[in-house]
Amino acid sequence: MDVILEAAAQLLERDGLEGFTTNAVAERAGVSIGAVYRYFPNKRALMHALAERESALHGAEMQRLLQAGGAGLAPDRALVRAFIGAFQGRARARRIAMGLWFEMTPAEALALRFDAFTQTLNQTQGALEPISAFVLTRALHGALRSAVLEGVDFFHDQAFEDELVRLSRAYLAQVRARAEGQDEA
Repeated sequence: MDVILEAAAQLLERDGLEGFTTNAVAERAGVSIGAVYRYFPNKRALMHALAERESALHGAEMQRLLQAGGAGLAPDRALVRAFIGAFQGRARARRIAMGLWFEMTPAEALALRFDAFTQTLNQTQGALEPISAFVLTRALHGALRSAVLEGVDFFHDQAFEDELVRLSRAYLAQVRARAEGQDEA
């Protein structure tokens, strides 16, 4: 199955969706079309499995960075950098796969992924109220998701990372000020 998924990722990177067929994946993987259909009943299932793999790789990279102390990085910066870093190499394939993942993943499954992100955020930034955690995680994710899906040319620029960290820190400062009764708004 890994060989098939790797072949699918290579095809997406090289040819995009235009050249992505189960026959092309089978040929690239060096397996029969029957082997592809044994694991994936159709092209959509293959795409979903590839997107799940990419999502899992992203999660593993985030955990690796956080467990390693983010190489001396602040936890919020480590989270942002891990997300951006997950898209190093094969950017086209990952962009396509993640776009399809968002389309195909039920809202409940997306919420579970956000719960894991919120737990990490709470561990690194202190416990947030559920609404504040929701707003912050979705704001960061929305900017990152849009950058991935739109294929912006600054995605890997330090300035983009800095803006996301600035967004996170400004919001957290407002949340803390409100909690301490200093927020006038």
